[in-house]
Amino acid sequence: MNIRWDYLHARADLLNRLRAFFRDHGFLEVETPTLLPEAIPERHIENFVVFSPKLYLQASPELAMKRLLAAGAGPIFQVCKAYRAEEFGTLHNAEFTMVEWYRPGDDCRAGMDLLDELAYTLTGFSCRRATYREAFQRTLSIDPHTASIEEFRDITENPPDMGDDRDEWLNYLLATQVEPSLGADGPELLYHYPASQAALATTVEDDFGVPVAERFELYWRGVELANGYHELADAAELRRRLVRANEQIAAQGRAAVALPESLLAAMESPGLPPCAGVALGFDRLVMLCVGADSIHEVRI
Repeated sequence: MNIRWDYLHARADLLNRLRAFFRDHGFLEVETPTLLPEAIPERHIENFVVFSPKLYLQASPELAMKRLLAAGAGPIFQVCKAYRAEEFGTLHNAEFTMVEWYRPGDDCRAGMDLLDELAYTLTGFSCRRATYREAFQRTLSIDPHTASIEEFRDITENPPDMGDDRDEWLNYLLATQVEPSLGADGPELLYHYPASQAALATTVEDDFGVPVAERFELYWRGVELANGYHELADAAELRRRLVRANEQIAAQGRAAVALPESLLAAMESPGLPPCAGVALGFDRLVMLCVGADSIHEVRI
């Protein structure tokens, strides 16, 4: 095993400073199960499944942490292992370290402000901010909320077959043409994603009267580091979105995921408080801070 001890020491230092940041901001550190009989279905994430009985290795601690929030936990954070099947590369591993946190009372702006403060604490850089629309206009000179599929095709060379799936086109353009320039001069927060990509976030109308998701992501040197939401608290709407995600999963030929009934019940009563939540890929953060080329250089 080729161990870079300087990288491991840098990792430990970042972890110590991260924990101190959350303690100083009044957060409680929690631990939740990584094996549960249910999970949150997501179109582009495949869970590991353990049989006898059927259990899911969690892709994030969100399900259990939101149950704690509903029970009155207050601000909480967690450093844990998360698991995603069929993911491997310089920025991916089937098992990885995630930092996730929630603070009741925060909206989208407050969630971004806290992430900005954490980024400055750990990297020494404040975050610039851009809407999803501004990032696409800056790079591709199109409005992603109003451009047609034909316009997407016109600015793309040899795209994969995505038919008329608008979100797949947007994801492809984001990944291949927009993301590489994000955060080039320091961390950058992207926010107000299309409402169709809200996932578990609330939606609002932006200054142009267009429905957008109160979702934000942190990029640095073209790498996505964190994903945050002004969290959806409507249990009925969440169920509708999760059923839709399972339909998309089934259309890909994968098995539907057992819905998180315990979370949905907790959101019905006593209810999820208004809050913002963020998940950060810790391995990627360490990689960028030490100047490594792969997350596999900064983990054992």
